Amino acid sequence: MEVGWILCPVCANKTRLKVREDTILYNFPLFCPKCKQETIITVRQLNISVIKEPDAKTQSR
Repeated sequence: MEVGWILCPVCANKTRLKVREDTILYNFPLFCPKCKQETIITVRQLNISVIKEPDAKTQSR
């Protein structure tokens, strides 16, 4: 069974999480301790996909 570290999609450093090849994560909030950013990811068979969420728009009058 293959095990790998999840790398931060922003700064490409190791995070504190390891996943196995049979791990499935949907809409997982990944926090990077180095760049202090949180990113929503999906992991399936050690492939990481970044989910882009639209920024909150300010309310105009």
